[in-house]
Amino acid sequence: MSLKFVLALFALILLATLGAGQAMARTAHKKTTHRETPAKKPAATTQDGLAEARLIEIYRLIGKAQTQVALDKARQLVADYPSFALAQLVYGDLLSARMRPIRTFGDVPTEQLKANAAALAELRSESAMRLKALTERPPPGTIPSEFLLMSPRSKHAIAVDTSRARLYLFENRSNGLALIADYYISIGKLGVEKKAEGDQRTPLGVYFITSQLDPKTLKDFYGAGALPINYPNVLDIKRGKTGGGIWLHGTPPGQFSRPPLASDGCVVVANPDLQRIIRTVAIRTTPVVISNQLKWVPPQSTRAQASQFESRLNAWLKAKSAGQLGELNHFYAPDFNNSGKKLVEWLPTLQREVAQTKGRELAIKDLSLLHWQDTEETMVVSFGEVAAGQRSGANKRQYWGRRGGEWTIFYESVM
Repeated sequence: MSLKFVLALFALILLATLGAGQAMARTAHKKTTHRETPAKKPAATTQDGLAEARLIEIYRLIGKAQTQVALDKARQLVADYPSFALAQLVYGDLLSARMRPIRTFGDVPTEQLKANAAALAELRSESAMRLKALTERPPPGTIPSEFLLMSPRSKHAIAVDTSRARLYLFENRSNGLALIADYYISIGKLGVEKKAEGDQRTPLGVYFITSQLDPKTLKDFYGAGALPINYPNVLDIKRGKTGGGIWLHGTPPGQFSRPPLASDGCVVVANPDLQRIIRTVAIRTTPVVISNQLKWVPPQSTRAQASQFESRLNAWLKAKSAGQLGELNHFYAPDFNNSGKKLVEWLPTLQREVAQTKGRELAIKDLSLLHWQDTEETMVVSFGEVAAGQRSGANKRQYWGRRGGEWTIFYESVM
């Protein structure tokens, strides 16, 4: 079923606003036969993604003209998820269509339509985003281009496509990343490209989950909990961006989902979906890529790009192992900054590290390469640095920038 057809179909069945549609649903329900009265059933499961899958199934049943089956499933869906406004609206429309012929789209009193126009527009937008993401699936076997190489220490990864209002959850397996789930999301009221505190935009870039907040310590507004990310990251700070408090969080108890543009900059998912994410990911080692539009590529193409960068990284490591400070300095950008320390102020730290290795060969373990490209190219590099004869070493994170075709380090720290 094409996206155009499904959206057209959806437009035909959305014949009322939230208030008017639900009011007509109540009136129509009183006139239905006993056969149509829902029986008591066990409490609904809160399995992630299930409510959306059931809604899409209802759309497909309508497309096949199986309206009675669609009505039965819509009735049960709203019984299981009473705060799912979009499902409530579809159910109300299906009931209303049984009572009288439908003359035109939005066939409700003008004053009611005007009073609820904003709510209806938001539900249309939410439905369109859900359908777009589910009909324009990533090609099988592909991954977002940002994930060049994932360390075995990172068991999972998250990618957000803001243009599709979608969050993709990956598992890092022995043969590479595998998409295991994806969910509808809401982002900032004013879109993306966060630059300043309070601008109601969602940041774009490569981030990491820094902690998990217990829902008991939060307002009900945040739902099942929250996973803060490290906005502003090193690149954001370098570019003068401000603000903070960007979280992946849930929805209020009375609201199953929010419109696509509804937050103050956070990424918001339905509570069952957030609970799955919270159960799955680990703090500090889970990357979160937030992109305006993800580019899906075959894994082999990322391996080739990773290999090219690793040549440069290994050259840096070789110079450090050999204690060649003059050569090593050339790997650092003139605008290097470490928590306010400029390159000249940070070089003594590098010199001490070189002295501590005492000429022993250094090796890199658990390498992770995350590539970000907008107006510039950036590589977020995480690894363990281990000297010969030692079993462990410092865990480091570096930010490399590509200028004039050459990669140089503009940030480095021990994690």
